[in-house]
Amino acid sequence: MKKGIHPENYRPVVFKDMSNGDMFLSRSTVATKETIEFEGETYPLVKLEISSSSHPFYTGKAKLVDTAGRVDKFMNRYGNHQKK
Repeated sequence: MKKGIHPENYRPVVFKDMSNGDMFLSRSTVATKETIEFEGETYPLVKLEISSSSHPFYTGKAKLVDTAGRVDKFMNRYGNHQKK
């Protein structure tokens, strides 16, 4: 890797998929206030709603991930209407 091309805060960061709890270590410049113990070391933590370990395209499973109640809101608004 060439010297001097990455920002000063380019460091190892743990990304945690909140839908299934999977974690992976990568390098990033993302700002975060939380830390986590991972493989015996303490790293900054970034929480993700979905990652390749839980996304239906990568897992092959059609799974509904609705963290903000958007589907329920849609069904309440439009789901009970019949075409006339």
